[in-house]
Amino acid sequence: MALIRSVFQDELDSVSQSLVDLTSMVSASMEQATTAILNSDLNLAQEVIAADEKIDDFQHEIDARIIDIIARQQPVASDLRALVTALRMSSDLERMGDLSHHVAKIARLRHPDPAVPTELIQTITSMGSAAVKITNKTGIVITTRDTDMALEVERDDDEIDNLHRQLIGVLIEPTWKHGIETAIDLTLLGRYYERYADHAVSISRRVYFLVTGKFAS
Repeated sequence: MALIRSVFQDELDSVSQSLVDLTSMVSASMEQATTAILNSDLNLAQEVIAADEKIDDFQHEIDARIIDIIARQQPVASDLRALVTALRMSSDLERMGDLSHHVAKIARLRHPDPAVPTELIQTITSMGSAAVKITNKTGIVITTRDTDMALEVERDDDEIDNLHRQLIGVLIEPTWKHGIETAIDLTLLGRYYERYADHAVSISRRVYFLVTGKFAS
């Protein structure tokens, strides 16, 4: 019986590590997408777009393993909750990869022209850095199940929300001179970064619930 439990625990640990690996993939994707949008780097944008398929495939493989574990082991109580939570986290991470993909697609669409006007380069740079930071912290939360850090992720999200508001504030100024098309691109960009961070918060909340059995307030 102890051996069976040990094998099952190894499978759970493997799923957790795969989620951390997927987090690293998603973080790298957003970092590269931000570089592509800021530098009008078509090749890098294409790499991010191509990498999204790898993220999708990896997520599907994780989900298939989780479903297989549930079918074979028929877990109950906390073990079942951990596996169902892992399914939901993998979905959040896959969506984060999609949002990185969307950022890269704007870079590709506008190439060779810059997608970000000079006066907003710092704002987008800060949003990209904050997004990568929050993703990396989320990976640590998944690994350690640190509930204090899980709550930090939610507070870190405020930084991106504030930057998003700053971005929208610039776009609606009467002095805006870059046209409707650029304004639409930047509105979408801001939304992509904001939603990306929201998914990271969702993952951290799931870890918090997994550990405490309570929803983060």
